[in-house]
Amino acid sequence: MKFTSAFISVFVASFAACNHNHVEAFSLRMSTSPSVRFVPPPKSVISLRLASAAAVMPETSAANGKESSSQKKTKKTLGLITFDLDDSLYPIEPVLSDANRAFSSAMKRYGYSIDPEDIVKVGKQIREDAGAAGVSMTHTEVRLQAIKKEMERVMYEKKLKECAEDWATEVESLTAPLKSSAKKWARSAVSPSVVESIYSAWERERHHSAERHLYPEIITALQQIKEKHPNVIIGAVTDGKANPMLMVFSLAPYFDFCMSWEDDAAGRLEFFKELGNVDGNAGLQWIYQAAYDKYLELAENNKGLKKSDDCENDECDEPVWIHIGDDLAYDIGGSASCGAKTILLDLDEEYGQTAKLRFGENPIMPAWNTASAEELANRKAMNEAAENMVDKRVSMLSMLPDAVEEILKGQ
Repeated sequence: MKFTSAFISVFVASFAACNHNHVEAFSLRMSTSPSVRFVPPPKSVISLRLASAAAVMPETSAANGKESSSQKKTKKTLGLITFDLDDSLYPIEPVLSDANRAFSSAMKRYGYSIDPEDIVKVGKQIREDAGAAGVSMTHTEVRLQAIKKEMERVMYEKKLKECAEDWATEVESLTAPLKSSAKKWARSAVSPSVVESIYSAWERERHHSAERHLYPEIITALQQIKEKHPNVIIGAVTDGKANPMLMVFSLAPYFDFCMSWEDDAAGRLEFFKELGNVDGNAGLQWIYQAAYDKYLELAENNKGLKKSDDCENDECDEPVWIHIGDDLAYDIGGSASCGAKTILLDLDEEYGQTAKLRFGENPIMPAWNTASAEELANRKAMNEAAENMVDKRVSMLSMLPDAVEEILKGQ
């Protein structure tokens, strides 16, 4: 994604101004102010006299009651917990490698010999050719167009060879009108349904591979969180097409919803439109606000279905929202600006995360990366600005349940 220098300065300034008090201000406030409780009549004579004296001074008693109530420490309950997916619940590198192999197999079944690397190269070119609009294109849009364009190229070259054989000449000697006709033929020869089928094979294997490469501790961590907080709503927030609800053998039983960057074209386009406005205050809030709205809807619907609540006798504070992910700018900065507490997954080397490699001192770009040098520089600045919005940082997923409890205790 391309960001203006003006936006980066606004983004950095806004992030630097954020602290825990700012985040607390956005917490999901769903409880009412505590009321003064009725105190049973005391049994001792001394207590009776004190009670009589208190009856003469009701204002003093009420004031003391309020002070006592305000000093009483209430526990926080976990209302919503959201997760990033790629490089947070599984390593993205081997997952994409498996998906690309499935893509190649699907291509061969339809008579095409196209490497996945060719699709990545064409995808980069498509974004560049689209100019400013290319930055806001989804991964799915780019991949579908890249698949179609590569298939058309293969069909075009095939038709040129056939024409050259018919005319008993070299391909280079064919006339411009013949070449133009061959291009039109190639465009009409590529079936949209075949393009969709090939893409579906890639996306289907992406989900299957994610389940195979799931970080082993994540299921145990989710189980512990659900046992400790049975009424918590768990969601996913992602900028791609991955969906835990489709991972029926692993993550699906633990997740209540998935909010994808690709679900809201209007919000996505508005975000990139704001980036070009020097007076604008662009941000990633729209996708997190959508996740929050989904939580409110589910929480309201759950009220009549639950036998008991985590909070009893009005002793709970407002529900807390925690977002967990590996990306400082998008996961931490984006969610914290909407009121979420944050846990950064800065995992040990054996987990195979790629974000820290892409934005380190000596960046290492994975083969699937399509970001420009300018976009990477902007992202690095955004990462640095989001550092002070990290509430907890863990190096192993087994540390997640404890990190969640520490946030709820205010530690």
